[in-house]
Amino acid sequence: MDILLSGASVAGPALAYWLNRSGHSTTIVERAPSLRDGGYSVDFRGDVHLTVLRKMGIFQEIQRRQTHMGAMWNVNEAGKKLSALPADLFAGDVEILRGDLAEILYDLTRDHTEYIFDDSVAALDEDADGVTVTFERGQSRRFDLVVGADGLHSKVRELAFGPERQFISSLGLYCAVFTTENYLGLDYSGQAYGTPGRMVALYSARQNTEAKAMFWFGSPELTYDRRDTRQQQDLLEQAMAGVGWEAPRLLRDMRRAGDFYFDAIAQVRMDRWSRGRVVLLGDAAWCPSPLSGMGTGLAMVGAYVLAGELAAARDHQTAFAGYAAAMRDYVLACQKMGEGVSKLMVPESRFMLWFMNQNYKLLPYLPWKGLMARSARKTAAAIRLKDYEISRPAGPAPRPRPSGRAS
Repeated sequence: MDILLSGASVAGPALAYWLNRSGHSTTIVERAPSLRDGGYSVDFRGDVHLTVLRKMGIFQEIQRRQTHMGAMWNVNEAGKKLSALPADLFAGDVEILRGDLAEILYDLTRDHTEYIFDDSVAALDEDADGVTVTFERGQSRRFDLVVGADGLHSKVRELAFGPERQFISSLGLYCAVFTTENYLGLDYSGQAYGTPGRMVALYSARQNTEAKAMFWFGSPELTYDRRDTRQQQDLLEQAMAGVGWEAPRLLRDMRRAGDFYFDAIAQVRMDRWSRGRVVLLGDAAWCPSPLSGMGTGLAMVGAYVLAGELAAARDHQTAFAGYAAAMRDYVLACQKMGEGVSKLMVPESRFMLWFMNQNYKLLPYLPWKGLMARSARKTAAAIRLKDYEISRPAGPAPRPRPSGRAS
């Protein structure tokens, strides 16, 4: 089939890889003018995640480019270390920058998949034989299937299922991240400082040659233009006013960052992930929130399962039903990991801040010190993968002839 995938981050290219191996023709459209290089660290944990990476042949490259992150230290306003969060709580078995993972997946698929950057889906017109897709910039084209892998604010989901307010559930937090210099000399480690309802962190990246700055703050739902970076930066600056430690400097650095990202910490909950010839994947379908630590692994597993069901079924309706049946309980378990984490991540009172720090100090000496990491690993492994035919090695395929606004 001729299949359009919206979104060139993780879920879309991962699915394109498996679809290519099944003999389908794939096109990925991405709103950004090029691959997005920024973002926070993402991780994989447990046998299920690592099995999918090995089947794709990218596990060794991910290992080579992993962050090797150590502990994240909680500090006071003067920078004195108070307590440490061990790496296995947030780094999984292997951790990599989201931008590096996107590059690996792009390199894996670019010879078989047509990439169209600086464009997006504007309208979908489905009939019995396919879907006519109208693009914002390029000419309309026909596809057999359309996959929405375009994230929390999915345009494909909006067109096929309705406004996002029906599906997005806020967890009461907002987050921002951008790249800056490693001026604290962090050595494969990070530092975080919190006040009630707000937190700022800095951790080293890319062999300590740079750092990622992250901000979190609690807030009721905010109204802003998701394409207006300056407006988002103004909102962040207002929310973090008066926070000490390195926050003032990082807020100044934010203004010249080229990869600033800002969004709500939220989950997506849907009764179904497909309608007709349109299907959703990754955060567009089930975002468990970044605080769950499961989003990227869940997207990679979902891509494998969706492609596998398409390869095994006689029609797309049967495949979509099989995909939903295989993934539903797994998704719910991963989403549960994200629930309630916001209050632990950014405590709302000084007492809770003190209480959490005391717990982190005692954690190495407590009998349940590995419980959280073991629980996360158990959740990540809570699905039985079928050995689909697509797991067989694929032969070479010619690079497709680009059309529209292709890279």
